[in-house]
Parts: sequence; structure tokens; C-alpha cells
Amino acid sequence: MAAAASNLLSGIARVALTLGTGAALVNSALYTVDGGQRAVIFDRFGGVRDSTVSEGTHFLIPWLQKPIIFDIRTRPHSFTSTSGTKDLQMVNLTLRLLSRPDTPRLPTIFKTLGTEYDEKVLPSIGNEVLKAVVAQFNADQLLTDRPAVSALVKDSLTKRAKDFGIILDDVAITHLSYGTEFSRAVEQKQVAQQEAERSKFVVMKAEQERRAAIIRAEGESEAAKLISDATLQAGMGLVELRRIEAARENAATLARSGNIGYIPSGGGNGGNQLLLGLNAAR
Repeated sequence: MAAAASNLLSGIARVALTLGTGAALVNSALYTVDGGQRAVIFDRFGGVRDSTVSEGTHFLIPWLQKPIIFDIRTRPHSFTSTSGTKDLQMVNLTLRLLSRPDTPRLPTIFKTLGTEYDEKVLPSIGNEVLKAVVAQFNADQLLTDRPAVSALVKDSLTKRAKDFGIILDDVAITHLSYGTEFSRAVEQKQVAQQEAERSKFVVMKAEQERRAAIIRAEGESEAAKLISDATLQAGMGLVELRRIEAARENAATLARSGNIGYIPSGGGNGGNQLLLGLNAAR
């Protein structure tokens, strides 16, 4: 009885071991390629296969074959380069790239560059292209012609990266700075330009004020001449007319006042009258 039970347990253990071994073999023969990835198969006898494997679960021969997973989604890269301009000024530039591998060329990329292909290629060709492009421009042109500089860097870098099986979706210069001496010289130039503009404005203002003074003086001179001519033509009549108008205005003003009374100045012959101010309180 004990022997039968022992044989049964041994059989169960062998079955479990067989099932476990089979499950391990099946599990090792399966691999999964997630979304946004591709796989390259390395065969111990045939080497790297020329085709790539797309997303999903796939079979391989354990030990004999090995999958190498690549991420084919766009990834950002940034690096800084110090380059010399055409007028021998040193410029610091930061370049940002968005890159991804050319999927059909993944086997070649793996054989020639490995899985860290972008870290090996992009900084070197980026510095090379930046130095070549920046050397074609003067320091001030890098600011005034920045779109042209960026476009030239993008075109040159895209062509160089394509030789290594790398696709660039975007290339941008995110930072640009000059050396201390050049920055100081630019600042002094800007200050001088502002001072020149201010001086120009002061000169224009003085010129306008001078013209206004001349026009005003000419107008006053013309007015005085007209009055003098009129006086000469009309004799003392014009002067008497102005005196009468002034006296009439004064009399009208005094008449509108509430505390002003009229008292005859003479013996009632209709002569001159005096205007007397009376205290309203009385």
C-alpha cells in the first residue's frame, strides 16, 4: 500500500516536472513586441536576419535565436556646441532634435551601430554640421538671419543622418549666446545707437521750435504792420473808435453790477455823469 502511494507520488512529480519543463520551453519560445517597437532577430547560425518583426507575440527557437527590440517612436535629443563664426567670434548653440530610426534599415543599424545608435551618431554629426554652417555667417547675422541658419542646419543634418538610417522629424536651435567680449561690444553699440537717436530727436525738436518761432514772429510783424497801415490811413479816427468801444464795454460791465448808482456830475444840463458805488448793506 505504501509502495503504491509512493509510486503514485513519483508519477505525479514526473508529470509536474514534465509540464513545468514544457511550459518553460514554450515561454522561452515566445516573445512580445509592444506598440511603437520593432524586433530584429539574431540567429546563432545565420546571423542577423534582414527583415524586422512587427508588433505582437511571436515564436522563436530557444537558445538558437534571440530578439533585439528597438523603439521606433520619435525621441528628443539635445546637445550644445561651441562654434566659430565667419568674423572669428565664438558662439554657443544648443540644438534640439526629434529623431527615429528608419524601420526597414534596423538590421543594418544593429549590425553597424548597435542599439545605442542615436547616442553614437547624432552628437558627432550635429557638431560637425553646426560648425560648418556657423562658419558661413558673421556673428550678427546669426541673429538677423536666424530662420535661414536654422533651415540650413536642418537640411544639412537631415542628409547626414539619413546616411546612418536615422530620420529627423524636427531640428531647432533653442539657444544662442556669444562670448563676454562680443556681448559687451553689442551692448555698447546699442547704447550708442540709442544716444544717436535721442540726439537726432533733440535736433529735430529744436528745428521745429525754431521754425515755429519764425512763423510766430512773422505773423506778429505782419499784424503790427497792418495795424500801423490802418492807423495811418484812418488818422486819429481809428484810435477814437477804439477808445469809444473800450468805454462802452466798461460802462456795460458797471451797469450789470447791483451796487452801482448814477449821480449827475453837473447842474443838470445833460453833461457827464458819475458812477458811484453804493454799499449794498446801507
